[in-house]
Parts: sequence; structure tokens; C-alpha cells
Amino acid sequence: MRSATLLMLAAVAAGLGACEARDQKTAANPGLCTPFPAAPAASGAAAPAVAAADPAGPLDDCLHRWGYALAASHDDPAETAAQAAVAACHPALTRWNQDSLASTDAESRAPAEAPSMTTGDPMNPFAAHHAFAQARALFYVVQARAGRCAAPAFKDGSPAAAAS
Repeated sequence: MRSATLLMLAAVAAGLGACEARDQKTAANPGLCTPFPAAPAASGAAAPAVAAADPAGPLDDCLHRWGYALAASHDDPAETAAQAAVAACHPALTRWNQDSLASTDAESRAPAEAPSMTTGDPMNPFAAHHAFAQARALFYVVQARAGRCAAPAFKDGSPAAAAS
């Protein structure tokens, strides 16, 4: 009887050791984490230059912050967390679409359709912006999970400095 108990304890210990070894393989890789940009200066002088240089910048920052924040929901697939990040950043995506509409030809006011450079499928700027948002959100969720990256601080129910 005593040898059976010792054998059972040895089996349990071996099983726990296997779990520990598996956890070491899936350890966090903090080198994957992307730092969040600092908030623009109070004067706001730097913000317009950044927005003009990269019209997708505010959306990307929002997706980054929400993707990292929602990545902690390990019960959900990464795709679900990414869709939630895109939904949270809908105002930033809308602003980017409005800005691109304002910059189109004044006569047509409709964005031109062209073949996608990656798939060859017909694509317009709005569809391309949405595809960009989905892909970036999924990337940020997976990146945050793989690196066990820290989520940004929250203020008033949103990630701090998020462009929502």
C-alpha cells in the first residue's frame, strides 16, 4: 500500500514537472511588445504634423491600445478581441474615411475603385481602410498575447491617449 502511494505521488510530481516545462516554452517574450507613443504636447503643435504625415496614425494608435487592452480576454479567440478593438476604434476609422473623402476629386466625391495590390480584388479606399484596421487589430492582439504585453492605462473607460 505504501509503495502504491509513493508511486502515485511520483506520478503527480512528474506531471507537475511537465506542466512547468511546458510553461517555460510559452514564456512571455517582452521584446515583442511595442511601446505606446507619448501623448502630444499640451500646445497641440505636434499633432497636426503627425496626422498630416500619416493619416492612419490615430487609428493605428487606437487599435494598438485597444488590441493590447482586449488581448487579456484569453477566453475569446484573438479574432473576437480584434473585432472588438476595431469596433472600439470606429470613430477613428470614420475620421480617416472622411479625411480621404475630403481629399478625393471634388467632382466625383466617390472614392475610386482599383484592384488590391495583394489580392487583385476590386477595392476602394474605405474597404482598404477597414481591412487595414482588421489586420492591425489582430496583429496587436496576438502580439500582446505572445509577449504578455502590458495594457495601457485607462482613463474614463478608454485606454489613455487613445484616438477614439
